[in-house]
Amino acid sequence: MKNFSFVNPVKIIFGKDTIQEIKGEIPSDNKVLVIYGGGSVKKNGVYSQVMDALSGYEVHEFSGIEPNPHYETCMKVVDVIKEKGIDYLLAVGGGSVIDATKFIAAAVYFEGGDPWDILSKGAEIKKALPFGTILTLPATGSEMNDGSVISRVSIQEKLSFGSPLVYPKFSVLDPTTTFTLSPRQVGNGVIDTFVHVTEQYLTHYEGDSTLQDRMFEGVLKTIVAEGPKALKRPTDYDVRANLMWASTWALNGWFGKGIPQDWTTHMIGHELTAFYGLDHARTLAIILPGVIRVTWEGKFEKIRSLGYEVFDVNKIDQEVTIGETIDAIEDFFISMGAKTHLSDYGLGDEAINKVYKRMEERQWKLGESGNITPNIVREILILRK
Repeated sequence: MKNFSFVNPVKIIFGKDTIQEIKGEIPSDNKVLVIYGGGSVKKNGVYSQVMDALSGYEVHEFSGIEPNPHYETCMKVVDVIKEKGIDYLLAVGGGSVIDATKFIAAAVYFEGGDPWDILSKGAEIKKALPFGTILTLPATGSEMNDGSVISRVSIQEKLSFGSPLVYPKFSVLDPTTTFTLSPRQVGNGVIDTFVHVTEQYLTHYEGDSTLQDRMFEGVLKTIVAEGPKALKRPTDYDVRANLMWASTWALNGWFGKGIPQDWTTHMIGHELTAFYGLDHARTLAIILPGVIRVTWEGKFEKIRSLGYEVFDVNKIDQEVTIGETIDAIEDFFISMGAKTHLSDYGLGDEAINKVYKRMEERQWKLGESGNITPNIVREILILRK
């Protein structure tokens, strides 16, 4: 295991009827801006719970944060914050709303040019507004990490940043807020969680990562078992609680310390979303099987463990093991409502060439070993036609 230093300061408030507890987390004299997406938080009762909890505060709100949040929209929120003199942000929604809020919190105080530089150039963040979150769609783990992904639609870019200054101060995880999610949202969340784990687990690493591997497998077993149940029994509290907590642990930073991480699937998937607007999770369902197929050498022991521990694949032959494990992953994604090939979305050579060209322009080398060149990215995409 590699050396590491790590602190995760996020306070988690977990369970039924816990939204009311935010009043004890936000200073009473702060002006609060509630940030959310569409109208679902009003339909499912979360909005009214939030406003009841914030009784006595000066509260403002901004709605309209998109899935794959737009830089352009985030900057509109920055203008509102400056105009109203906002002291504290409250993100109410899924990973997109939380990611947007992280960027907004940093962009408010950004000096020295276009805040897009935070994403495009890794510009330093020196200060950020404090914020909390109320999670309504478990998927990204953004409620307990310091990362964010933002899209700039005008130039078809989707980029990420991270900073310890954008950890949430607190996150409320009430599984009942997920009861009204659509099957598509549930499926996307489960797939995103699955791939977050495999990006950290299926790596080439000669050191001993026994503890991390068993933790990763525990999350994978949980979501593979509970995901289909959530589609069949949407209001089963225990199922929803297990999925919500699993998605948080999949990317809160703890499991991934001391080991290399891959993220090839996410980086390729981001480009498909930026160019074609595909759901983030759907891009991951397309790409991951191809990444495993192309990069299996050096990762075989992890792939075999995944197949055996999670999907009961128990074969001696390497090729059969890899094939059956990939098939099992695809079958799981399909069971969660996703399609797994570019052609399923009407995409083909044009999409492959666009992604390849962008990788070449950036001269990116992906993977835990930095050996996934643009040519290999193209090979992965061709496999997923």
